[in-house]
Amino acid sequence: MNEPVIIDACRTPIGTAGGALASQTVDQVATSVLRRLLESCPDPTALREVVLGNLRGPGGNLARYAALAAGVDPAVPGLTVDRQCGSGLAAIEVATWRLRGQAGFVLAGGAQSVSTQPLTAWPAVAGAAPVPFERAPFAPPTYGDPEMGEAADLLAAEHGITRARQDAYASRSHARAIAARASGAFAAELVPQPGLDHDERPRDGFTPERLARFRPVFRPDGTVTAANACGVNDGAAGVLMVDAATHDALRAGGAPVPGLRVLGVVTTGSDPRHPGFGLVPAARAVLAEVGLGVDDLSAIECNEAFAGQVLVCLDALGIDEERNCAEGGALAIGHPWAASGAVLVTRLFSQLVRSGRGGIGLAAIAIAGGQGSAIVVEAC
Repeated sequence: MNEPVIIDACRTPIGTAGGALASQTVDQVATSVLRRLLESCPDPTALREVVLGNLRGPGGNLARYAALAAGVDPAVPGLTVDRQCGSGLAAIEVATWRLRGQAGFVLAGGAQSVSTQPLTAWPAVAGAAPVPFERAPFAPPTYGDPEMGEAADLLAAEHGITRARQDAYASRSHARAIAARASGAFAAELVPQPGLDHDERPRDGFTPERLARFRPVFRPDGTVTAANACGVNDGAAGVLMVDAATHDALRAGGAPVPGLRVLGVVTTGSDPRHPGFGLVPAARAVLAEVGLGVDDLSAIECNEAFAGQVLVCLDALGIDEERNCAEGGALAIGHPWAASGAVLVTRLFSQLVRSGRGGIGLAAIAIAGGQGSAIVVEAC
């Protein structure tokens, strides 16, 4: 196998916007993750690149800034990418391309600080006041450019995903995250932050009956609520990757370097009117590329942006909903936009490598504007 290998993965605890990480800027959460990964790098002199995803941040080049702050050699370049919610996985995709053609190590991941991102506005026109910039346009008006939440609500309705099923799924995500935290399943992957050493969002006792009390958010007769949708969150995640030949050499030298081999990583486009469905063609494409099916998977991390949305996607892929996010997903843990793709991969690393379980994992995420990214990895 000539594909790169992920040999470490970590993340910050995920905070709720305005919560425990409200004073941590995006470069600070990113730096803490990069510093931790740099410490585990077998040969920092062979580090070739730092790639980070970020959106709606302060501008500039976050990857370069955070790399320098983390102690990376100034000779190592940094690249910041923006593929909206897929940015963290896009960074890992870029790192994969880089390591297919060059020996060495790459740090890749994503970071988001909604709490500290700058306030922006469209410029004043003809003497009028500036107009607050709420979000970027994801697609031209001819495609409707729907809000992600409204689009998820409509997607669930079109596919007959009931409110009760959504609430039950969201309740299970919270229960799993609470149980995983209690068992120590997250401990090794977390990089504690000032004032926060655990994920802030998961709620104990968040039963379907409690979720049923929440009102629809996006449509009066809709099914998406604040309780069966992900939160707005702060956090960072990243991975340390190495090319296949160097990984083989490390092992030949006696170093115990378990990891996740990247069997395939794919980004695809889809209908911008149904952005939440974007992970389906991406997952199908990457599984076809590597010649595997859903029955070959030991762990699945399809991002839980909205319960209804992810249930539509799981049904379309033929994946039993109980197989997804076995230790809780974004509905419970949180969705720090540009970091989330790297969070998914970190979760696979813990489940397949740190646990010693082994096997093959799939991570997939839908992206605003009608795109999706997916990766298949195998413990090695």
